[in-house]
Amino acid sequence: MVSQQVGEAENATPRATGKRHRLLAMLFVTVVITYLDRSNLSIAATAIGRQLALTPTQLGLVFSAFGWSYALLQIPGGMLVDRTRPRLMMAAIVGLWSLATILQGFAGAFIALLSLRVLLGVLEAPAYPTLNRVVTTWFPDSERARAIAIYTSGQYVGLAFLTPLLVLTQERFGWHGVFVLTGLVGVVWAFVWYALYRDPSDAQGINQQELDAIRAGGGLVELGEAGNANAARRRYTASDWRAVLGNRKLWGVYVGQIAVTSTLWFFLTWFPTYLVKYRHMDFLKAGFMAAVPFLAAFVGILVSGLLSDWMIRRGASATVARKVPIVSGLLLSTAIVGANYVETPSMVIVFMAIAFFGSGFASITWVLVSSMAKKELLGLTGGMFNLMGNLSSICVPIVIGLLVKGDDFAPALVFMSAVGVVGALSYLFVVGRIERIE
Repeated sequence: MVSQQVGEAENATPRATGKRHRLLAMLFVTVVITYLDRSNLSIAATAIGRQLALTPTQLGLVFSAFGWSYALLQIPGGMLVDRTRPRLMMAAIVGLWSLATILQGFAGAFIALLSLRVLLGVLEAPAYPTLNRVVTTWFPDSERARAIAIYTSGQYVGLAFLTPLLVLTQERFGWHGVFVLTGLVGVVWAFVWYALYRDPSDAQGINQQELDAIRAGGGLVELGEAGNANAARRRYTASDWRAVLGNRKLWGVYVGQIAVTSTLWFFLTWFPTYLVKYRHMDFLKAGFMAAVPFLAAFVGILVSGLLSDWMIRRGASATVARKVPIVSGLLLSTAIVGANYVETPSMVIVFMAIAFFGSGFASITWVLVSSMAKKELLGLTGGMFNLMGNLSSICVPIVIGLLVKGDDFAPALVFMSAVGVVGALSYLFVVGRIERIE
């Protein structure tokens, strides 16, 4: 009788809800939209270059213009994230950058297009620091790499499946339609985000057991609680800046992130042009074949996140569990140089897919910000991390534009491979042990 009553009491205890897992769908969609608005230019670039008579150097400048403002505003954007709630922040910036995207469809000159890409970078700057704050608030340490892998995969799977759609849109409505379509999707999503997102302590459908589980596992639930709102608005001190700028481990992560994002920015900018102009593929065929490396990257990041968290659960240290996928992925990304030594389109795509799989496999790096940053400096550290990583969005398009001579694209791929080697060495010899900075 007593044992029956104990069993009934245990059954009466409510289980933890799974609100955080459903939240991942929102983060995933947000990342898909973010990267559609960054990469739509790569789809339209050939037609734009022809209509506006752009040289390869000018095209490289337009490709990089987003990165100028996006990278430079990462620290101010990260500081803003430490002082605002994700619900309002994300809705506002998604809506505004989507309007800037629509306007790009009406740009009639080089300067106008360049300026609108700069504006897009300004408005997207707080996006990833905001997403990182959300996942650090909602997920315990043992689930964070997987969560980051799932929402980050949106940058690959969205482009893999939607690149052919954008190609068909351009065929039907011209390059202007590509920007109008992607911009309208973002405007709608801004309203959806504001209507649905809440911090953990304010969310509907979450119980105390889930909040306790997140908190006990290292999730910083308190970042979303109203009682800490004023603390988040304090001024940064010299000690705060030293924690972000003067730490050797973080500098190793920063350099490594430049390498990880360099491969991504090649695919977001020059890749379709490389296939059409330098590998002489038909535009429609190139659009569909370009989806293959993005699918490979999608698989890479999902496998990486699952593997890393599995290693944590099996007792591996955070250092081993996080570094193994990142270093392995960076080394795989160097396979991009193999495209210089093959002639058939299918083999070119094979080497590109291997390289982009590696880039995806290495792309759980945001988990290091969650694991290493001082708790009260998540936004500032995330901003610095994203600033350094997105220096590649400035440099890679321009460097490639300068390295390409005539029909010879080979030096650009050698450069991309070398960057991957540098990133792997940074993680191996500079980052050291992964632990929170106190």
